[in-house]
Amino acid sequence: MIRTMSRFRVLPGLESALESLWHTTAGQLAGLPGSTRRELLRDATEPQWFVIVTEWADEAALLGYEAGPVAAGLTAALRPLCETSDPPRHRMMREAAGPGRGSAGGPGNAGGDPRMFVDVEVTVPAARLAEFETGYAVVLGRVAGVPGYLREELLHEPGTDTYHIFAEWRTAADFFEWIGDPEHAQREAGPIAPFLLEFRRRIFHPAAHPAGEHRTPGTDKEIDVESMTDVLIVGAGPTGLTAAVELARRGIACQVIDRLVAPVGQADKAIGVHCRTMEIWEEQGIVRPAMDAGLWLTGNLVFVNGAQVGRVDWDLPELPYAHLGLPQYETERLLTDRLATLGVRVRRGAELTGFDQDGAGVTATVVTAAGIERVRAKYLIGCDGAHSRVREQLGLTFSGGLGRFPQLFMLCDVDVDWDMPDGHLLRFMHETDGQMDGMLVCVPLRGESRYRIATLAPPRFFAQTGGAEAPPGFSAELGSPTLEDLQTAIDRLAPAGTKASNLRWSSVFRISHGIVDRYRDGRVFVAGDAAHLHPPAGGQGMNTGIQDAWNLAWKIALAVRGIAAPGLLDSYETERRPEGEEIVGRAVRMAFTDELDRADLKRQFLQEMSLLLSYANSPLVGECVADPDALRAGPRPGDRAPDVWGLHRHGVGHPLRLRDLTAGTRHTLLAYADDSVGEAELAAIAELYADVRRQTAGEVDGYLLLDPDAPTPRAATPPQVRDTEGGFRSAYGVRGAALYLVRPDGHIGFRSQPVDAAELRKHLHLVFGGVG
Repeated sequence: MIRTMSRFRVLPGLESALESLWHTTAGQLAGLPGSTRRELLRDATEPQWFVIVTEWADEAALLGYEAGPVAAGLTAALRPLCETSDPPRHRMMREAAGPGRGSAGGPGNAGGDPRMFVDVEVTVPAARLAEFETGYAVVLGRVAGVPGYLREELLHEPGTDTYHIFAEWRTAADFFEWIGDPEHAQREAGPIAPFLLEFRRRIFHPAAHPAGEHRTPGTDKEIDVESMTDVLIVGAGPTGLTAAVELARRGIACQVIDRLVAPVGQADKAIGVHCRTMEIWEEQGIVRPAMDAGLWLTGNLVFVNGAQVGRVDWDLPELPYAHLGLPQYETERLLTDRLATLGVRVRRGAELTGFDQDGAGVTATVVTAAGIERVRAKYLIGCDGAHSRVREQLGLTFSGGLGRFPQLFMLCDVDVDWDMPDGHLLRFMHETDGQMDGMLVCVPLRGESRYRIATLAPPRFFAQTGGAEAPPGFSAELGSPTLEDLQTAIDRLAPAGTKASNLRWSSVFRISHGIVDRYRDGRVFVAGDAAHLHPPAGGQGMNTGIQDAWNLAWKIALAVRGIAAPGLLDSYETERRPEGEEIVGRAVRMAFTDELDRADLKRQFLQEMSLLLSYANSPLVGECVADPDALRAGPRPGDRAPDVWGLHRHGVGHPLRLRDLTAGTRHTLLAYADDSVGEAELAAIAELYADVRRQTAGEVDGYLLLDPDAPTPRAATPPQVRDTEGGFRSAYGVRGAALYLVRPDGHIGFRSQPVDAAELRKHLHLVFGGVG
């Protein structure tokens, strides 16, 4: 028996038209020789996607259909209903003979392809759909760590209670080893076990088309299995999505692939969004929905042996944004939605299995539900997390080895009944003879009395591993901690009478830490957890990955357009790896402390929020100052450019921020002049600005900031803005004539006082090479 599955995305509003078309076509198919089954399924997690399933008694029946009028009519009728940007994806398979394990590479497999497909048909009454969906999201996260599991789709037969869990496994042996373990159902499938009391399971293997090539039914065209893009991004977490948004904002074609069919829907990852990340989100256009969905984290309380030993309230009104609490799944949703507005959709259920690179680009092999395809890209960015395939294939190693804390920890999402200030991170520690032997870390979530709590796992979990290193995904193998397990830790560490309830989910994890020896190999880069792993102290992991992408994307964009200097891409590792090394080291040192630097709490907070991040040691930044004291009060080359309020522009009826001028995808040249600057110098600034625009192919915007008492220049360019309240003069330490060049990532690339046109041109040559 041969099965075909064609997956396609329907244009919004045309779903009913598709179902009507299918009713007609299904009747036509039923009358064809050898047609044994025909179904229209809808993706339950991505409802714009549909799958047409046909089954045929033999090859002759399939070929007869494809050559006939029914297939041609269906293909023509589908064309106006489907998204042209997402061509249909076809796959073919044969049902395994008999109820046994089947053959991983037997007759009919496509080129000896060892993969196996499992179709599990279950009934979900409409009244219990919410229960099933909640449980299925948990199961999906658990099974992702099972060895050999690749991906799955949840498909629904419209108008019925029937669902299909269609899963793909690397080999038949992997699948049967998993189901051969009698405890697997409770470990991974427990949340949907009530729906598995009665189910139908069918097993298939990939098959080659009987005509010897892949063809679109009803046509004589081969299916295109090779696509091209400028940048292939592997991994749709916050790092990969940030890179994609920044590339798309600059008009660079990119593909984002992720092996998971659906994003994880529980708050078991990052929660804290740093102040600097909020600034980035403002520029990306998602800061408002983030604030609407999040919870402000306003302080930190620390208790040791029941006594409060520290309290910090983060009240810094001079910052543009405070510290936000937002579960990572919400972060990913916001970035995914923003990416969609830029015309890019994440390709889920697409797994990178390998790649090769040459002097012109990278060729990646990607396995999808439709089969194996190649993607050709100019650059590849590995944002595929702690178990990165990109890192593995590049042969990157962790400098000094990958460190792992010996302790096992549990993580729980619960409600807590206690009297604690809202919005505060809470850390309860227990010490014996000066040694920490117990810790309870509580992070508030949106919702009344809801917290994510981390603490040491019960001893039985450690006993089950024998003290040895546990394999990836081991939390599922060990089962989940119970509410009683958490309450035991709370009784020991939290205030008396504290009660936890409503356990939504729990897991066990071990902390790893390390940083790879290099961030780049030719045209391939790693970022985020693929490059560095952090203890959760300070909430650095996700935010550091976002900063990686923020630093890299604008540089790759210039390289794709052919206007980057030869060394520009090297500066990614030069700038980001030292920062990653420092953050990993600091997080390891803080992991089993109260995390408070009492000598300078404000500086510690600003450092953790990435507001003191500087690339001062980068060869890509510079300055030219005639007087050693010139610009001493301003940001150094490599520092984050501070925002300024109270600027005024002719024709605008409200004050401006400096960030209103520097926001965007290009460099910004900020020239300054006070009343001591003569007409000739002002004319030279206008001439310099025009020359810079030519040298950089228009990649530098510019403004002339004028002191309140400075005369208005005759030249119309660069645009003029008044520093009416003196905020720029004060924050940037300028006097006379001076200039700052702000990079697209918001850091100072170059500064000069007085204005030195020749040195500025030399600096721009480091970024843009010989353009112009």
